[in-house]
This record gives sequence, C-alpha cells and structure tokens, in this order.
Amino acid sequence: MMSKSLSRVALVTAVGATLLPLLSGAASYSNGSRSANFDVSLKIIADCTIAANALDFGQSQGVLATAVNVNTTLNITCTNTTPYNVGLNAGTGTGSSVASRVMSGTGANTSTVSFTLSQSAGGANWGNTQGTDTVSGTGSGTVQNLTVFGSIPAQATPQPDTYKSTIQATVYF
Repeated sequence: MMSKSLSRVALVTAVGATLLPLLSGAASYSNGSRSANFDVSLKIIADCTIAANALDFGQSQGVLATAVNVNTTLNITCTNTTPYNVGLNAGTGTGSSVASRVMSGTGANTSTVSFTLSQSAGGANWGNTQGTDTVSGTGSGTVQNLTVFGSIPAQATPQPDTYKSTIQATVYF
C-alpha cells in the first residue's frame, strides 16, 4: 500500500512539473540568446536645504535686570564637499538691523526688546554678509546642526506684552 502511494505522489509530481511551464505561460527557448547593456545614471548637483527651530526666550519673563540666554539649532544639509555660508537677517522687529536686533510688541504698544544672535556663547554677531559675519562649512551629504546663541541683555523692561521678531536664515552655496 505504501509503495502505491509513493508511486502516485511521484506521478503527480512529475506531471505537475511537466505541466507547470505550460499552465503558467512560461516557455523555454533553445535557439540561442542575445544580451544588451543599459546605463543607470544620476547627476548630483551642488544643493543645500535648511530648516530652523524656534528660539524662545521664555513665556514668563519678568524684569529684564539680568541677561537671558538661550539657544536653538539650524539644520543644514548640503551635498558632500559643497561649501556653504549661513546668514541671519535683521528680523522683522520695528527698526531692527543685523547689528541691533529688536523684538516688537505684538499688542497695540510700540515698545521693543533688544536681543542678539551669536555664532557662539558670548561670541561674534551672526549676520548676513558672506565672508564677514556668516557661518561657513562644507557639506557632508548628511544633516549638520549649527547652534544659534540668543541673548537678551539687561535693559529697561517694557510694558507686558508678547514680543516677537521673525529671523530669516539663509544658506548660500
């Protein structure tokens, strides 16, 4: 009995192996073959992207009798070996300049709060003139984080309000 079962299994397997190419539409050819090559290509150009995180001096600041120091990061991704410079503009505070940045009140008042943006803690002002006050680097093909150091120096405290400036960070490459 066992040998008849094995014979049937062997027969079904052999028939299935013979019919499978016919049923699946696959064909076997024996008249020869030819090949052709094709190129796969990609051109990488010098390019950079930039992303910025908010710089928040706090939401419960009182009297500005001492400096308030915080930092944030810019995320720069440039193609490998691409040189770049990152600049920060003056911002949107009324009367702001790169050398003298201010945040303006968002309410009806016209008061401002002075602040600085630096390349290092207590370091040089971070501006927008390439080769003078920007931060330079060379791309690696992966994200590079640059730290922006913000400081509000001690100053006469204006009226209560939310103060704001929008800074534009630009990567030049």
